[in-house]
Amino acid sequence: MEIINCIQTGNYGGFRKSILRSYAPRNSSKSFRHIFLETKGRIIYGLKKIRHVKKAIPFLLKFWRIPAAAFAVTAIFYGIYAYVNYSRSFFSTVVLNFPNEEKMLAVAMEDFAFSDTGYYDLEGNIFDGQGEPLSYDVSFSEPVKFTTYTVRAGDTISGISLKFSLSNISTLIAVNKIENVRALRAGQKLKIPSEDGLVHVVASGENIGSICSKYGISLQQLVDVNELESNVIKPGDSLFIPGAKLDSVTLKRAMGELFSCPIKSFYRVTDKYGQRINPVTNLPGKHTGVDLACPTGTPIKAALSGTVVYTGNSNVWGNYVIVKHIDGYQTLYAHMSKITCKKGDSVTQNSQLGLVGSTGMSTGPHLHFTVYKNGVTVDPATVVKY
Repeated sequence: MEIINCIQTGNYGGFRKSILRSYAPRNSSKSFRHIFLETKGRIIYGLKKIRHVKKAIPFLLKFWRIPAAAFAVTAIFYGIYAYVNYSRSFFSTVVLNFPNEEKMLAVAMEDFAFSDTGYYDLEGNIFDGQGEPLSYDVSFSEPVKFTTYTVRAGDTISGISLKFSLSNISTLIAVNKIENVRALRAGQKLKIPSEDGLVHVVASGENIGSICSKYGISLQQLVDVNELESNVIKPGDSLFIPGAKLDSVTLKRAMGELFSCPIKSFYRVTDKYGQRINPVTNLPGKHTGVDLACPTGTPIKAALSGTVVYTGNSNVWGNYVIVKHIDGYQTLYAHMSKITCKKGDSVTQNSQLGLVGSTGMSTGPHLHFTVYKNGVTVDPATVVKY
């Protein structure tokens, strides 16, 4: 009773008012009047603000050059700041500094090295299962014979060549005029010569002597291999040139091994493949790839079609991706700021793999790009024009 009396007699007034206000009808005359007055006050305040703005407009129109100049100066300084940062990221010297680089990369790549009964090198020369090159007897002068072979599922150009004791893959490519080895399909028929060489179509103005000189073979050898009855040849005749090989560009084009540069925008080569003095240890070592410096966030593309076999992160490579290609090629892309592919992805040439960064042991944003052939690093400059 005492508490009730206190409330009724005015004690705890704030508490009493809040109770009464919470239970007061929302459409009561007092509540409506309060809302009306509050709304009126806000409208009057807004109108006063508008009058102030109207008075300020002539002033702003009269002195518009001052804020415009301030904005222009700010924009210029910001542009200079952004350009300096861009230039530093683009032109700074980037060197991958750590010991035992070749050993670490070999460990990272060993699970993806090519393993087959035979493979070929960059010149198309075929090696057997023991890593020994198959040899061709240049003195061989028996007439060339041709057989027909039907391509089977799982066949490779090197495997077919090895099956018929040919020492260079360019023989089958040249004889069958194969423009793209990847287009070979099961059921396709190939002409298989009994010896290494290629077919030369006689052009206008050529004679047997000039052809022998061009390919570095003897007249007797050319006559014997082609079973020529005389030294007279005419334009359009086809001659088998024993021991001849395709040039490297034609061979790579047919094999689909004309790699493209993984950076399509502006970049700067800051460190090439090969021996160097490590700037940290001052000891000689081997740089296993090429460093392409460019701003952080630059897209990194696959240099050749293949399959993503590994994505990961290490203290040395930072965020990196390994792509496996056919015929024993693998490529590694390191120091990414972000990886945009995943293991198992099938990628085509120019598919995005990630973004340039400076993760791992790196002194600035760049891509470290390495090419492996049959488990051994090769100079990227031999397969990529950059």
